[in-house]
Amino acid sequence: MKIIVPMAGRGSRLRPHTLTVPKPLIPVAGKPIVHRLVSDIAKVLGEPVEEIAFVLGDPAFFGDDVVASLTELAESLGAKASIYRQDQPLGTGHAIMCAKDSLSGPAVIAYADTLIRADFNLDKDADSVIWVKQVDQPEAYGVVKLNEQSHITELVEKPKEFVSDLAVIGIYYFKDVGVLKNELQYVLDNNIIHGGEYQINDGIKRMMADGKVFVTGKVDEWMDCGNKNVTVETNSRMLGFLQKDGENLVSDSVTQENATIIEPCYIGENVTLRNTTVGPNVSIGNDCTVENTTIKNSLVQTKTTIKNANLDNAMVGNHVVYDGKFSTISIGDYSVLE
Repeated sequence: MKIIVPMAGRGSRLRPHTLTVPKPLIPVAGKPIVHRLVSDIAKVLGEPVEEIAFVLGDPAFFGDDVVASLTELAESLGAKASIYRQDQPLGTGHAIMCAKDSLSGPAVIAYADTLIRADFNLDKDADSVIWVKQVDQPEAYGVVKLNEQSHITELVEKPKEFVSDLAVIGIYYFKDVGVLKNELQYVLDNNIIHGGEYQINDGIKRMMADGKVFVTGKVDEWMDCGNKNVTVETNSRMLGFLQKDGENLVSDSVTQENATIIEPCYIGENVTLRNTTVGPNVSIGNDCTVENTTIKNSLVQTKTTIKNANLDNAMVGNHVVYDGKFSTISIGDYSVLE
């Protein structure tokens, strides 16, 4: 089994936090999004993963430190890491084809901007599985249309009239991803584009037209990391899941001086809490100091100092110094507000 992870986008909706850190490496509940997604997929696949292929963007942004982090992730899961580059933002289909040397055999393709909770039950009789989640407003998503056999017959993007309430979440299984590769090569060769981009859906539709069987897989939870508010919400939900799983989320190296922690919270290494109440639903990265502060429902990255604050629904980057009275904030890396 292989896992293919297109992650070349800059994450503009999550700025300023993605000005210095690629969105898939933003930590949620103490672990980068892509690390958590890939680890969770590998855990529920039920078979060994031999290779994880990452499709990155500009080396000036996705640099050696990113490559090292992803290589370490793959090796920790017993897999080989393959690194590819997408030098132009030409769509999902183009991103997958940047990893064409790895497109053979059974594979999962997962876009690194969401998190899931699921048990994967691969239908080995189907040619492909597309994971979906039932949603309240299907007109805002790409959805699948099913026939009487519960096979997927159509992919419809943001339907104006009701088609189904099963939204595509961006995770796919292919019994032989080489078939998708051939169809996407046709899409590229024949310049089949939508909005200036080559889409995975056009390759999938060609597979369907050729009689390939597509079925749905369903996830228990689908959590977005698209912008600041939903990322903070996802952090809170993930902390709740990890607490139920019995994970120890507070490092033994945390220093507490007149401090209270209201679980669930993730608190990393070498964090100092003074005259502070943290939680619920807070993640604080390594090497932070929080003083004279109340903070809940928030996400703080690493090497940051927060003083005299009352924070709720806040997202604070790396190497930040913040001293103030604002509550709902979004502060990028290396900012100083005193």
